[in-house]
Amino acid sequence: QVQLVESGGGLVQAGGSLRLSCAASGRRFSINDMGWYRQAPGKQRELVAVITSGSSTNYADSVKGRFTISRDNAKNTVYLQMNSLKPEDTAAYYCNANVVVPGNPYGMDYWGKGTLVTVSS
Repeated sequence: QVQLVESGGGLVQAGGSLRLSCAASGRRFSINDMGWYRQAPGKQRELVAVITSGSSTNYADSVKGRFTISRDNAKNTVYLQMNSLKPEDTAAYYCNANVVVPGNPYGMDYWGKGTLVTVSS
């Protein structure tokens, strides 16, 4: 079992910055991809950014050039630096980790409980 705990959300004015963190803990695990998703009220959850174990990254078009995902494999932690925030970035942000499962090529996904980001205009 792996637990993911997010932190760093809050209220910020448009144009401001926030940094989200997500730490994974548990017994004897290895992580493949880690990512951030978000869900705004009345909308479906969407991918924001993902980073592989080798630190390759992919971003949603809406955040390219403004958000940066990074990870510290030694700490099993993923970060999301969010700059030039817009009101439309307001959402609950969820951390995701795909954990290695021996014999399962797809691994197993774990989710954090989410952290709220509110961007005021």
